[in-house]
Amino acid sequence: MSQSPSDQTHFLELRGIHKRFGGVHALQGVDMVIDPGEAYHLLGENGCGKSTVIKVMSGVHEPTEGEIILDGRSYSHISPIQALEAGIETVYQDLSLLPNLTVEENVALGQQLVSGKGRLMRGLDKRLLSETAAEAIRNVGLVPTRELMKSPTAELPLAIRQRVAIARAIAAKARLVIMDEPTTSLTRKEVDALIELVAKLRAQNVAVLFVTHKLEESYRIGGQVVVFRDGKCVAQGKIEDYSRADLSKLMTGREIEMLRYREGAPMEGEMISVRDASSGEAFFDVNFSVNKGEILGITGLSDSGRNELAMALTGHLGFSKGSIEIDGKKTRIPSPAAAIELGIGYVPEDRLSEGLFIQKSILENEITLIFDDLVNKFGMINARKGREEARRISELMTVNTKDIDLPVGALSGGNQQKVLIGRWLSIEPRILVLHGPTVGVDVGSKDSIYRAVQAMAERGISLIIVSDDLPELLQNCDRILVMNRGELVDELDANTADETQIYQSMLASRREAAE
Repeated sequence: MSQSPSDQTHFLELRGIHKRFGGVHALQGVDMVIDPGEAYHLLGENGCGKSTVIKVMSGVHEPTEGEIILDGRSYSHISPIQALEAGIETVYQDLSLLPNLTVEENVALGQQLVSGKGRLMRGLDKRLLSETAAEAIRNVGLVPTRELMKSPTAELPLAIRQRVAIARAIAAKARLVIMDEPTTSLTRKEVDALIELVAKLRAQNVAVLFVTHKLEESYRIGGQVVVFRDGKCVAQGKIEDYSRADLSKLMTGREIEMLRYREGAPMEGEMISVRDASSGEAFFDVNFSVNKGEILGITGLSDSGRNELAMALTGHLGFSKGSIEIDGKKTRIPSPAAAIELGIGYVPEDRLSEGLFIQKSILENEITLIFDDLVNKFGMINARKGREEARRISELMTVNTKDIDLPVGALSGGNQQKVLIGRWLSIEPRILVLHGPTVGVDVGSKDSIYRAVQAMAERGISLIIVSDDLPELLQNCDRILVMNRGELVDELDANTADETQIYQSMLASRREAAE
């Protein structure tokens, strides 16, 4: 006798899940179902409970109350080994690979550990290890050459390491693969390959759960959305039944404008002019200018030279030839300190390792650029002035806390990014280079950051946004420059261009783009 839909046994079901950490009620009565062969997109603002719920599913966190139903059996909680035995594999943002182990060891060692309940019962079966790893590597579209299989994972590019992490899940005969922000640092081509791999997993009846902020990729993959807000699951259903505006409102609880943020116009007069600039093999004969109050976008594939150009403009990478004028005066940018002296600010792509002092307070992070100005002739810090400035910046950037003594590490990713961008407001830069300004940032924080960027342009700050997030560039910029293989190949009006046009330019040579 067939089951009715209401009686259907799901692979994994959460019923009334609560999780408290001290006084923080992280999950509040979460209900959620996972079925084989389906794709799920877990959406929500940073701090809404997404990470907590995947740790409940994978056995890392024990719920405070509620029920986990796995293959029809009810549990108050499951252990990490139980989760692995059931086929629940998590590919975290850091991939959780062991860097000094080889590819085959990372891929297949876990299977032998799980079969031994966490222990290698009779020692390592190296033949089985090699065979299992090779099969899994083929399943993710890689060729299991001896060179690859014996390579330490630390030596591999990010996109390959990610496939190795997914291969590990396949080797363990995963039935649910959870991917935490899987496309954050991938190129468009690598994203395309990952989407193909997801389709292959689904065809093998494996469920895939993405924790993501990238709606355009979710729509391409299809499946279901699961939306969290303030620790609650507020919606679950087919993604095609929800518009971007619907999802934004569900995530934030408010309407968010999905059209262009850019309403102003550049001011008269060039702020920065770059002529015939090159840097080794990274980029060649680059020419462009940015007016006061203009927002210029620069994009391209990861090897296009766009990242190196951002670093050269801010003194992190030298120019081998060419000239630069700032506000009509010829100058050089030999170091980051020289860039700051010239009024050039830089928000790096990786806020954790390159931007923030993660253990330090919001206050300390916000005033780091003006610290010398706060010290009087007796060597004493004007603490009152520093706190006033930090509060002013936090309010301008809408950082979601009034306690500026909190460590930055305690904030959500979106609020961390606001602190990092806001730091530059303390010196009112003439030029601000934003490298991937909303990487890993939720939709509500994106909205706040974009509005702050527009406000800076209105005050006459020239902004350069280096990004592969094409909607971001189209929503915020006046013009978009496209790079390919170290050359500027196209210049587009952001008010009239579209994503297809930009992407075609990203793949074209200078001659092809001109034609």
